[in-house]
Amino acid sequence: MFGNSPFSFQEPLGETDYKDEELCWSVPQYPYQPIQHPFIMPSPEVSHALTLGQSLTFPFSGKTAKNKLMKSAMSERLSTFSSYDPMERGQPTEELVRLYETWAIGDIGIMVTGNIQIKKDHLEASGNAIIDWDLPRSYLEDFKEVARAAKSHGSLVLGQLSHPGRQVSITIQPYPESSSAIEHPPTSGVLFARPTPLTKDGIKDIVKRFAYAASFLQKAGFDGVQIHAAHGYLIHQFLSRRSNNRTDEYGGTLQNRMRLLLEIIAEIKWAVNDPTFMLSVKINSEDSVPDGIDLEESIITAKVLEAAAVDLIEISGGTYEQGQQLAQHRTLFSAAREAYFIDFADQLRPHLRQSKIAVTGGFRTARAMAEAINLGSTDVIGIARPLTAEPLLVKAILRGTKMEAKSDKLPPIQLLRLAASGSQIVEIGNGEDITDFDSTFNVSRFIARMLKEIPASMSELLSIHNCST
Repeated sequence: MFGNSPFSFQEPLGETDYKDEELCWSVPQYPYQPIQHPFIMPSPEVSHALTLGQSLTFPFSGKTAKNKLMKSAMSERLSTFSSYDPMERGQPTEELVRLYETWAIGDIGIMVTGNIQIKKDHLEASGNAIIDWDLPRSYLEDFKEVARAAKSHGSLVLGQLSHPGRQVSITIQPYPESSSAIEHPPTSGVLFARPTPLTKDGIKDIVKRFAYAASFLQKAGFDGVQIHAAHGYLIHQFLSRRSNNRTDEYGGTLQNRMRLLLEIIAEIKWAVNDPTFMLSVKINSEDSVPDGIDLEESIITAKVLEAAAVDLIEISGGTYEQGQQLAQHRTLFSAAREAYFIDFADQLRPHLRQSKIAVTGGFRTARAMAEAINLGSTDVIGIARPLTAEPLLVKAILRGTKMEAKSDKLPPIQLLRLAASGSQIVEIGNGEDITDFDSTFNVSRFIARMLKEIPASMSELLSIHNCST
């Protein structure tokens, strides 16, 4: 088998001495059972850290993440905002830079920013960062500072690009635009206006704005962009039959409904003209509503995205319209493996050969994160809200000093939990101590504050869950 090698297994070996001037050792007779030593098998902490700490190279851009943990996008709302002058909106602040400096210290492999809007008068919320060709070019220096901060410890940084479409509060935009004139129902006390369907010229404008924003971020030093095609925002509104009843080439079949997304991808590639610029797309696994995106359509969409040379497909789910019901459904659906969308990832995996998968939502323990990687369910672990309570969580997991995210005593109300994370983001940006929501006192005080700020919707949600202040 191995010629004259003493390690040939063609016949049993007797114990043989091999000597030279410097060492003397013996090859024992086979079969050989190694001595069981406590240091041979790493502890769970070390084992999980080794799995999650592996680097990952993306197939199309060639970019390499230093580990398999990703900060998923959250709405930071730390940029300038004016209710009266749109020209004073969307400029990144010192607080936003400090936020990303803090997260960078935590050794996160990939950081995806909060949704950067491509039009100054169409926002997900006040305080969004904005890249709009009408805004001052001086904003470029501010985005450079964000990129510098986020990359200061070796993280890859992707800017998430988005347009809210019809999913924008009537107080911010009373004349929204969407795929069709289908109004978003009131949700959690927020009212939405009836949208105007985008014309073909309007669609072309949207495509060019996404490409402009991507090119802008490239100049600012970002490693790539993520196109937000999930959660009920504009691109998702085109993808879903529930919000798209067009009869032209942008409606009807899935191929037509995907057209806007594919045109945006093509235009971005043309604008940046750099094959090493990373491209990611965030999609819903399924909408879980009548006429929404289903499992089969999501798999087809992911396969088409791979054909379009998308490096990373992040799997999420749900829309603002579904709110708390979706959160409850997801928690029960995949509780055993923590991740809300891991079952869809298992079904998607066999259909992709090159694009990497990220699963976001629900991960709280290093065990579940490492298991998802080891089973091949996902390539990247997306973490969001745990990083507002513990900005250095990833570093602790990779060092083996922490096995799970910090718990909290917040009631299971999506709106309240989002608001709590938002308040922690502000605290990090201001350099303040982070509120510990594992304290009953802090939770009660925060709920009382929310009842003053958004009394109607918060009171209704609290009564549904029989929560008291």
